[in-house]
Amino acid sequence: MHPLRKLREAGNTTPTTVAALLAEDVVFNSPILARSIQGREPISQIFAQSSSTRGSGNYTAEFKLDERTTFLRWEGTMDGHKIESLEVIVDNEQGLIVERTIALRPFPAVKLFRDAMYASLKDKLPPDAWEYPAT
Repeated sequence: MHPLRKLREAGNTTPTTVAALLAEDVVFNSPILARSIQGREPISQIFAQSSSTRGSGNYTAEFKLDERTTFLRWEGTMDGHKIESLEVIVDNEQGLIVERTIALRPFPAVKLFRDAMYASLKDKLPPDAWEYPAT
């Protein structure tokens, strides 16, 4: 079982517990953000908030794609609506996460999730993480 999944299923997901799993230069790619986020500090905040914001659910699949790459599938609810995620996590030689890419569906539930995440993290991430710059 991947350490991030194990942490989330244990229910003790805080920025500190998440940070222990992340490489310093970790990169996170998510459809709820306008760009990738890099760095242990902001990503530990995002991952911890995500665990408390998303509704109930369970991981339904986990596969090792190679010795450092894990695929996870999660299904649950957001405000009573079905939501699911597919993600690929890449670890370094020390077992720390260097990249996590996630896909979420369906869009109406993803929007509910994004809005809740924005309300909690809007002051912790730069504005261009949430919206494209005005042209």
